Amino acid sequence: MKVLITGTSSGIGRGCAEYFLKEGHQVYGFDKKESAIQNENYIHFCLDIREKASYPELPAMNVVINNAGVQKEEDIDVNLKGTISITEHYGIQPEIRSVIMIGSASGHTGSEFPEYAASKGGVLAYTKNVAMRIAKYQATCNSLDFGGVMTELNRPVMEDEKLWDEIMKLTPLKRWMTVEEAAEWIYFMAVKNRFCTGQNILIDGLEAGNCNFIWPEEE
Repeated sequence: MKVLITGTSSGIGRGCAEYFLKEGHQVYGFDKKESAIQNENYIHFCLDIREKASYPELPAMNVVINNAGVQKEEDIDVNLKGTISITEHYGIQPEIRSVIMIGSASGHTGSEFPEYAASKGGVLAYTKNVAMRIAKYQATCNSLDFGGVMTELNRPVMEDEKLWDEIMKLTPLKRWMTVEEAAEWIYFMAVKNRFCTGQNILIDGLEAGNCNFIWPEEE
């Protein structure tokens, strides 16, 4: 299959691209940075997803994975508007099989920087909009809304022992997801899944569900 992935130079995007390549797919990557992947089935484009005029002409995509995102840096323009632009340009067409949005647990809880949370909340709503529109092509669209993932972006808290301890107190599984686990989820929902669509799937080690029921102890 022909697969377009945004944000492929590092983190989840790179891990996802490598996973699809390992499975034998043709991958096209968009990122503002140079390619970090060397593979005959990988084609890289250096571009800003906000700049529609820079979008290259590509063959019809079978899978579009909206992974590119920022934090505290024009979040709504990149995370939401950029995702919409990429999807409308490459994803709404008869050859599409699956569109995957990389959302965030923050879109469910609001627990992040204001514009980041708002941008991801918008992605969750847009997922349902796209799912309805591409259903006629027998295609699916879902958002995978990860909590903590072990990426370069999260090093400020991963490498701070005090902050890390606080995070682990909120996370029942007592760990964060690896990039490889994220890639496996994306591949499954994009390739294996054929019936689940229009869903915002929260994958956060139960951090968002960590609440205590307060009630008198029974005697």
